[in-house]
Amino acid sequence: MKETKLTARPRAGKGSGAAGRLRRTGWFPAVVYGEGRPGVDIQLNEHDFVMMLRSHRSENMIVDLAVEGAAKPFKVMLKAMQHHPLTGRVIHVDFYEISMTRKIEIQVPIRLAGVPTGVANEGGILEHVLRALTVQCLPGDLIEEVALDVASLQIGKTLRVRDVQIDAAKYKVLDAPDQVVAAVAAPRTEEEEKAEAEAAAATAAAGPEVLTEKKEEEEGAEGADKGKEAKAPAKEAAKAPPAGKEDKKEKK
Repeated sequence: MKETKLTARPRAGKGSGAAGRLRRTGWFPAVVYGEGRPGVDIQLNEHDFVMMLRSHRSENMIVDLAVEGAAKPFKVMLKAMQHHPLTGRVIHVDFYEISMTRKIEIQVPIRLAGVPTGVANEGGILEHVLRALTVQCLPGDLIEEVALDVASLQIGKTLRVRDVQIDAAKYKVLDAPDQVVAAVAAPRTEEEEKAEAEAAAATAAAGPEVLTEKKEEEEGAEGADKGKEAKAPAKEAAKAPPAGKEDKKEKK
């Protein structure tokens, strides 16, 4: 993996107000986390950071982060990156410090290589199910992607995690071997597409369940039950003999 360098400055101001003012100058806030110590608040130049990202196919990269005033650079990896919801600009980044002798767990993107014969010759549809492989490796063995050749895939056939070619001596794959990565499905017929469209239209036409009507029905049923309960004692009272009648019989 090629060496990546980035320069940062210490950051004193905290809070949303300070962060907003910082972003208007072309810089943005970031934090470097390390095991057993508090995070280090820094600020990054937005242009330099974006240019660094563009030079990589994925976010899996080791960065030599030089902070002004620090004794030596931090060896870090990207942990999290926040974007503005409207403009898409990077507004905050978290790094975490790593050791080159300690294994890390990363997500490696899976790139499908080739055109499946089931697509080219049979009209099938390629489905990319698993898009990243979870592996454990040393930072020095970090890779940005793994390729999976799908050219031989026919309709109804699948490629699984165990079919991905990766050096087992360097990388421990944590995904289940039977997990499907890619498959070629048969094209849908006009009847299937029509049935799916009709089902969707029927669902939309039915609309949401009217809860008030359901509630009224439940209340009506509850009222009927209460009416039955009220009538039952009255009925039993009508069957009972008038008070004192049995006493008269005994006196005779």
